Amino acid sequence: MKVSDILRVKGNTLYTVGPDEPLATAIDIMADKDIGSLVVMAHGDLVGMLTFREVIQCIVANKHSVGGTLVRTAMDDHPLTCTLETELDEVRRMMLDRHARYMPVMDKRMLMGVISFYDVAKAVVDSQNFENRMLKAYIRDWPSSEDSQPTAQL
Repeated sequence: MKVSDILRVKGNTLYTVGPDEPLATAIDIMADKDIGSLVVMAHGDLVGMLTFREVIQCIVANKHSVGGTLVRTAMDDHPLTCTLETELDEVRRMMLDRHARYMPVMDKRMLMGVISFYDVAKAVVDSQNFENRMLKAYIRDWPSSEDSQPTAQL
């Protein structure tokens, strides 16, 4: 399974913010849309990722105040990315290694979407459930031992 399979099911709604936007605006967007991340874009390029982790770290560092902090100050300016062709096993490994919960999906320099650790876990569980149903259906159609034995003629 590839990242493109997840995005096909998930859809392509993206929420972005500029690096020079107030952090308070980004927090309002995240709360309003009930999302855990925003892609930070400048002049059509990915420049960072803002997640609830960076927001909380910034708030704690600023003595529990957002004040006039800009997104640029709080964002991860070297986010982990993948492509549409990246295999799901590789994505899981990358996300676990970096403790990343969100990953932008890129096609060269174009942002194609964002996948979350939840999206990856759901895809794995859905795939396993499908395989489980197929195996059960196969077993159900298995000829019984009585059916496979030749019957004696009297």
